[in-house]
Amino acid sequence: MKNFGIVSYNIHCNFTNYGSALQSWALSQAINKIGEGKWKAKLIDYCPDILMDKDPLNPMKNMWDKDEESRKMCELSLPAIHENYEKFDEFYHQEFDKTKKTYTSQNFNDVIKEEQINGFICGSDTIFCIDEFGFDDGYYANYDCMKNGYSISYAASFGDANFDENSYAILRERLQNFKAFGLRENTMVPYVKENTEVDVQKVVDPTLLLESSDYDRITFPRLEKEKYLLIYARRRNDKMSEYAEKIAHENGWKIIEISLQATNANKHRMFYEAGVEEFLSLVKNAEYVVTNSFHGMIFSVQFQKQFVIFSREQCNTKIKELLEMFGVSDRMLVQGNEKFVPHINYEQIHSRINIERKRSIEFLKQKLEQCNK
Repeated sequence: MKNFGIVSYNIHCNFTNYGSALQSWALSQAINKIGEGKWKAKLIDYCPDILMDKDPLNPMKNMWDKDEESRKMCELSLPAIHENYEKFDEFYHQEFDKTKKTYTSQNFNDVIKEEQINGFICGSDTIFCIDEFGFDDGYYANYDCMKNGYSISYAASFGDANFDENSYAILRERLQNFKAFGLRENTMVPYVKENTEVDVQKVVDPTLLLESSDYDRITFPRLEKEKYLLIYARRRNDKMSEYAEKIAHENGWKIIEISLQATNANKHRMFYEAGVEEFLSLVKNAEYVVTNSFHGMIFSVQFQKQFVIFSREQCNTKIKELLEMFGVSDRMLVQGNEKFVPHINYEQIHSRINIERKRSIEFLKQKLEQCNK
């Protein structure tokens, strides 16, 4: 049986991120399912150099959000962050076939022999975004064992990265390390096709490779008896909070909030300590979801929730593309007073997802079968 190592942004996040954990879990599950005993996924515990000095238990030390308000909220939320970290650590240890040790730029070339890896899958998420990670050797398959072996990308994203003449030159060189590209957004597909001689295809995020029922095993039972609206905020947005409070008030719902807004604790049930399984439960059982998270949107759709997603800097490209694929572009808000169709037709949305899911699974299956041929 072949082992395919997943190299992605997950275990060593600055502090815990539901989307990064679930995209890796979903990709692992999909690989194992389509492998039918011929191959299996192994999560490589990989820490890029850029994350080496970041402490998930003390995120104020090196926060990417530099504003003082974010740092203050993070400090107030530290007890929840610590509890959340322990739950994520348990999730990574219990729910993955994971490498026995952590790999960095210092020892990555040992991973093939030590972990019996036959090929690498780089993805998903914004691992190709140089504004976040630079040209990381693990994410761009630039270690010798990856360049000289079999490496593909699956649902890798460039985000809203900014390239200049010098960085484009590096990019063209790095692209030659891959045998195939599955890209999550359309934006860079033409460029990658023009600068490589391998198959390049737009594919869905790994979390959409699975159906909602596939998440049942790891989803906790309902956590709140009362009806509630869920706010899941990856960045502070006062207009989003105002909108959520208006909708909850009109319907007599409680508000549960997953965010760093510790000052909301006097009026919302704050749940930043939620682990992955609790997050899934909170989305699944909500009456309505208000979010500015890409994966918050995906799981709202997976569980057929009424939702809106607010614009978020550096995430709008991926959000808009996915909403367009779903056929509900009007559910992206900026001010909170925009008009949209009041009820989502999920039969239509899931019909669209099924078409893209089948194409993406076929791409992944085909590329894994080509390893060592």
